[in-house]
Amino acid sequence: MEKTMTNKKEYRGSIHQRQKDLMLAWYEQLDQAANTGSPATVSMMISGNCVELLEGFGSVPIYPEVNALQLAIRHQSLDPILAAEDLGYAADNCAYVKADIGCILKGITPTGGKLPTPTLILCNFVGCNTYLKWFEHLAKLQQAPLYVIDVPFMRADEPSRSDVEYVVKQLQETVEKLEQLTGRKFDHDRFRQAVECSSRTEELWSRIKHLARRSPSPFDAYFDAITLMGPLYVYRARPEGVEFFEAALAELQESADAHKGVYEQEHFRLVMEGPPPYPYFRTFRDMFAKWQACAVASTYSTVGGLWEFGFRHDPDNPFESVAMHMIAQNVTNRNFLQRYEQIRRYVEEWNADGVIIHFVKSCRLFSAGQGDMRDYFTKQLGVPTLYIESDLEDPRYFAEAQTRNRIDAFFEALEHSKTTASIRGRA
Repeated sequence: MEKTMTNKKEYRGSIHQRQKDLMLAWYEQLDQAANTGSPATVSMMISGNCVELLEGFGSVPIYPEVNALQLAIRHQSLDPILAAEDLGYAADNCAYVKADIGCILKGITPTGGKLPTPTLILCNFVGCNTYLKWFEHLAKLQQAPLYVIDVPFMRADEPSRSDVEYVVKQLQETVEKLEQLTGRKFDHDRFRQAVECSSRTEELWSRIKHLARRSPSPFDAYFDAITLMGPLYVYRARPEGVEFFEAALAELQESADAHKGVYEQEHFRLVMEGPPPYPYFRTFRDMFAKWQACAVASTYSTVGGLWEFGFRHDPDNPFESVAMHMIAQNVTNRNFLQRYEQIRRYVEEWNADGVIIHFVKSCRLFSAGQGDMRDYFTKQLGVPTLYIESDLEDPRYFAEAQTRNRIDAFFEALEHSKTTASIRGRA
């Protein structure tokens, strides 16, 4: 029987407002840099980012992915995508790339301010070949210097010592490059303090994510986690990030202790694989809220770091721990068997009823193989799994009626299975 939506919880409290304030402050810093040239700015990728290193120079990160995301969720992504396609980008190129390139061409920003020309375009090449070409194009378009950190792929459960040393050497070369570009001496003490802040932030974030193991979960670890992910990337290595996550943990802990969930009754618990369709974010969320289905874990929330399983930055070994994070602690640099294991742990340890796989049509490298992933969880582990397709950035790929029908059919089947199991248990 179809469920009606009741008591759908949105972030309109202190977490939501503090997040908005922090992200607005970040954009204001970027606007200041565009107008005055200070502070220094560095473009980076979210996955395996080394934001701690920037703190040693007082530099501010620019995340092209965050800009693209913000454009999509504000329904502003199509015009820059079309502008990039007019320039020659193919229809099946990464929509994040096209949105970012297009917004530079058209002078569009999520807040209406300016984005600076980066002091350095730092391609932390993790897991996706597109990153390299994307940042090469940015360097040419913005006439900014480019440096590529070649991060080895995770070939085993732990990176080798030589892999870590290889990345550390490149980080040290990045320091030299930034010293030349900024005219500033690298502050090792400030770098260690940044690594310490990251360690504290990661501990708080991990504790928040483990709260979702409660039943009911006090927050949605997919849709609501996105509210927390912006400060996690921009402010992880700063005191502001520590303060934000202390407040977020206190608020969510209070809800958990009071047994307050996302809905009046948490009917389904899910693990989500892949990012959401940002141009239709609210519509997509409502499709799950209708069934009182709460995501208790998600792989997308680990794209910037996999901390809920124990990793922390180490201020006593700052360069080595930054290198370890870049190689081993983000989902995009892991092979499919490691991704399977991550999701399996979520299903078992977070007590989930099923898995939702969102295939991103313009992100072939990350999404390739997700059909096999569905078969593995469905056939090998017996976990109910739904596979749906759209895009994280391009609104042309979202078929609302078809997506809604597939989601409804999945929950109808899951409801029937739960009802049948309950009857058998009483027999």
